[in-house]
Amino acid sequence: MTWAVVPAAGSGSRFGGDMPKQYLTVAGRTLLAHTLQALLAHPNVEGAVVVLADGDLHWSGWSSFEGKPLLTCIGGQARADSVLAGLAALPDSVRMDDFVLVHDAARPNLQLADLDQLLERGRNDPVGAILASPVRDTLKRAGDDGGIDRTEPRERLWRALTPQLFRRLQLTRALEGARDAGVNVTDESMAMERQGLRPLLVEGAEDNFKITTPADLARFEFILSQRS
Repeated sequence: MTWAVVPAAGSGSRFGGDMPKQYLTVAGRTLLAHTLQALLAHPNVEGAVVVLADGDLHWSGWSSFEGKPLLTCIGGQARADSVLAGLAALPDSVRMDDFVLVHDAARPNLQLADLDQLLERGRNDPVGAILASPVRDTLKRAGDDGGIDRTEPRERLWRALTPQLFRRLQLTRALEGARDAGVNVTDESMAMERQGLRPLLVEGAEDNFKITTPADLARFEFILSQRS
């Protein structure tokens, strides 16, 4: 069984509006509720720690979800600080060499089959693994004036998704190392890579997207309407 850390301390400034995006309502439930439902639906996910912003007035106060334990803690300004807080808040039953999932609060369209593959393959890897998707678009590098400098080869390039799966102690040390070096890591794999480690890429569905803009929210609303 595996526990998950769900950083939900962000303000959603890129999305706009007064409400943090994880609390926006879609089909009668918040984005965070959809995300937790997708994550905790897996039989091998035992529980989750949701990392909240200090003074969060929107949190529902859940202590369980989908019949599984739900813990909370207060995060920091940066994502890495919030993940570190979540790792520290895991119950004592989660040993330091146990694998832990980290999943974005605003990534509600996780597929059960993808999570199944991540857990199965990642726990058999000495480092761990992340869900990812191969880059399929042609990539252009822009110059300072906004013109195209060149086309970048896309072979071997992947888009990092979540969840990401690493051992509790290894990830804690990697995130602490990046913080102490003043490096702003944008995902957990980046912190592990700085330690000279090579996480496994597990291909996941491209519709496991992060809600960043109103268009993303509309896309998720459409997906839910098609399911129903």
